Amino acid sequence: MSKKIIRISTVPQSLNYMLEGQLRMLAGHYEIVGISSPGDLLNEVHMREGIRVIGIPMKRHISPWKDFVSLLRLIRIFMKEKPDMVHSVTPKAGLLAMLAAWITQVPVRMHTFTGLVFPTAEGKMKKILMLADRLICYCATHINPEGEGVKRDLKDYRITAKPMFVVANGNINGIDMQYFSRTAEIEAAAASYREEGCFTFCFVGRMVKDKGINELVRVFRKLYKERSRMRLLLVGPFEKELDPLFPETEQAIFHHPGIRFMGWQNDVRPFFAASDVFVFPSYREGFPNVVMQAGAMGLPSIVTNINGCNEIIIPYRNGILIPSKDENALYEAMRYVMENPRQISRMVVNARLMIGERYERRLVWKALLDTYRRILQNN
Repeated sequence: MSKKIIRISTVPQSLNYMLEGQLRMLAGHYEIVGISSPGDLLNEVHMREGIRVIGIPMKRHISPWKDFVSLLRLIRIFMKEKPDMVHSVTPKAGLLAMLAAWITQVPVRMHTFTGLVFPTAEGKMKKILMLADRLICYCATHINPEGEGVKRDLKDYRITAKPMFVVANGNINGIDMQYFSRTAEIEAAAASYREEGCFTFCFVGRMVKDKGINELVRVFRKLYKERSRMRLLLVGPFEKELDPLFPETEQAIFHHPGIRFMGWQNDVRPFFAASDVFVFPSYREGFPNVVMQAGAMGLPSIVTNINGCNEIIIPYRNGILIPSKDENALYEAMRYVMENPRQISRMVVNARLMIGERYERRLVWKALLDTYRRILQNN
């Protein structure tokens, strides 16, 4: 009889996008049950991955009463399902799932830290977030930081003294190198976004302060005054309620002649293919998929020297590292790539090769499956 594993995230987007294909692969070896907040995306996970799913409402932000209700529901489900393993991802799901699994004495309780929020928080909120992560680690039997940087922070901030392990070279799901490639179809789709003779920067992600969008837009406007033959493609949604941008930033996004705001896109490959350099000045990450995606599409990247980014990008081999929140460094890096085409050409050659060698999806899946087998054999 197959071991039963519950995979859980706070919102279905995480199961649907972060773990695409992985759940179906695991279902060939174990009984996999997906739990997340209900909705069409959770149903999509059920249909595409071929696994049973259970919808449990969970809030991403702190909501004591609703969180308590979610915890009770998870306890009830774990008592009924009797899983051999609960593996959580995302902060709130991790807290609720690890606590519920500990209470119901699930043998294997594993949490993947894809990124830490508390290092950039302040005051009372920082203490609350650190306490939550300590509770996750206390309840978990196995702690899986997504990358070495996250592992280092968990240790340095004394979140836990338990052993921790990174799967393969890091990242939660690896990169599908066949999908993220410059096929004739993708190049044709990119043609409508490309402007010949115009240097194009690209950002893909949420339009929020924590992704460095305020700094990126200000630096781009400064560079545009010096040389107008340049563009900035912005691909992704706003999250005005959670992390709004400055009003002047939002105004520039919609009205600056050199900025093209593309909003949410189901397929980001044409925008990578239409660009020269990917720019990602984020404040904090765990192990950003989008930097790997850009690299797989042959784009050099300008990224901040933070967790995950500094594991993917090796300076002047496949991109440039800059300090977080440093507009002058961002300005110099963006100007450098425009003024040094030979160096960029070398980075282009390296970009896809370096991603494939370390983060190809099948390598990550095999390492995760080996990890599951090793853990479950002992329980």
